[in-house]
Amino acid sequence: MNQPDPDFPPHILREYSLVADGERGALIGPRGDIAWMCAPTWDSGSVFSSLIGGAGVYGVTPQSRFVWGGYYEPGTLIWRSRWVTEDGVVECREALAFPGERDRAVLLRRIVAFDRDARVRVELEPRAGYGSHKLTDLSEDGGIWTGRSADLRMRWQGGRGAQVTSRRDRRFLTLELTVPAGTHHDLVLEIAPRVLHEDPVVADDAWQATEAGWAAAVPHLEHCVSAADARQSYAVLRGLTSSGGGMVAAATTSLPERAETGRNYDDRYVWIRDQCYAGQASAAAGDSRLVADAARFVGSMLLEHGSSLAPAYTIGGDPVPDQYELGLPGYPGGFDRVGNWVNQQFQLDAFGESLLLMAAAERCGVLDTEGWKAVETAATGIAERWQEPDAGIWEIDNRPWTHSRLIAAAGLRAAAAVSPPGRSAADWLALADRIVADTASNSVHRDGHWMRSPDDEGLDGALLLLPLRGAVPADDPRSVATLRAYQRDLVEHGYAYRFRQGPGRLGDSEGSFSLCGFVVAMALAQQGERSEALRWFERIKAACGPPMLYSEEYDVAEHQMRGNIPQAFVHAVMLEASARLAGE
Repeated sequence: MNQPDPDFPPHILREYSLVADGERGALIGPRGDIAWMCAPTWDSGSVFSSLIGGAGVYGVTPQSRFVWGGYYEPGTLIWRSRWVTEDGVVECREALAFPGERDRAVLLRRIVAFDRDARVRVELEPRAGYGSHKLTDLSEDGGIWTGRSADLRMRWQGGRGAQVTSRRDRRFLTLELTVPAGTHHDLVLEIAPRVLHEDPVVADDAWQATEAGWAAAVPHLEHCVSAADARQSYAVLRGLTSSGGGMVAAATTSLPERAETGRNYDDRYVWIRDQCYAGQASAAAGDSRLVADAARFVGSMLLEHGSSLAPAYTIGGDPVPDQYELGLPGYPGGFDRVGNWVNQQFQLDAFGESLLLMAAAERCGVLDTEGWKAVETAATGIAERWQEPDAGIWEIDNRPWTHSRLIAAAGLRAAAAVSPPGRSAADWLALADRIVADTASNSVHRDGHWMRSPDDEGLDGALLLLPLRGAVPADDPRSVATLRAYQRDLVEHGYAYRFRQGPGRLGDSEGSFSLCGFVVAMALAQQGERSEALRWFERIKAACGPPMLYSEEYDVAEHQMRGNIPQAFVHAVMLEASARLAGE
């Protein structure tokens, strides 16, 4: 049986923190339970799966009654679980060794006792393949445990005295540990496919390298609004970005957007659009590193696939696998889906966002010759396909979506604005004008605002991006009318929604969309309404839990997060809004 440990039930999403190293990530719950981690990389089978009802867990939990808290060390994904217990205060410093290695995950956990001894219970059971493969070949040598699960090898340091416990179909390690006051105890878990490195990790060295790695990777961003929070969003984006440049959309799969509706998906892949958002946000914040990563990955996909560019790829640049279910209970209210049907879609705006990204890379001085070849390829893709219906930003039915077409035009204009002599700038501008004129002829509402598509008169949060990305000017009457109509019809209790899905309250159909909330803040700032923009920014910034991670949606009535976490495009627009509001 592939059943989760009953001692570690699922938690509400606001209570999970993330540690990540670029190649993989782990979610940690308030009982010190690592409830989700895939290895060796993001879209591999999970080795800790209790988040979606599978077996495999790694818990470090106080033995006495406690209340939970925690915090990130500034500008890092080094998390400190903090418990106030009947015996005193206990912390567990948590990280994936950073920057990560593609073929080895290194989980660092340092239990810290303050003025009293810290008593914790440790439980370790890695199980490969979403919990389907048992832990086998366990042995100890000098206090170092080794074992395997399917083709993954494990080495665990710090577990001297641990006991092998068998229960039902489970075989796992348990350790009752007392850490003397004023000291700490290190646990180091290595997981690698097939063969472990010969030399075990030295905890102190790994911690020092991880601290130095984060210090070098994340800029200070003092010029941004709410600079500390902007740095944290940057750290999340960096933690989701691999050495190959690709950034996964989220660390998780199948966390429901709304209970028992079927709206839960696998986001452990690189969405071209999301990666472009992150690069543009980094550029707006004055840092070129995430821009360069994004341009490298997106450019390589454009050059390889041309006008057939898919909306998403694996972290290694391969096609996203078809969607299927694992046979697990899933997160409460959800299912257990992996793979994604996005692999069957065409999304026109991916070409436009790619051009906007490449233009930002050129302004940052990080666009090379191959990048300019990718620009030409994206522009050609738009020329060939802009009249085709597409799935759009929200990945629904194929239509001539207004947002898709006008973002394509915005990308063409951005590329033309930075184009060196000899490029096709005049042709790109002419095509952009043609797209805007054609779209305006059939997608402007009689009240003066942009419509979702020629056959859908409704409003859409994505339409607020058009003046922000330069598709049309901010003072264009259609831009102003769209913002005002959106504020009137798609805002409820101060939170923003994507579009109206049916009669009744907006919140009856889905949660508010955090991305849209930050976009409203930027749109208001662009219109000169700085005070109202800051109010929006601060309200949406608070739509998270103590770890400051954002999901896709926020349930306003219940003040709960919904959907996969952390959602990269929300952190990206939060970072961009923080930079833009500082400059308005």
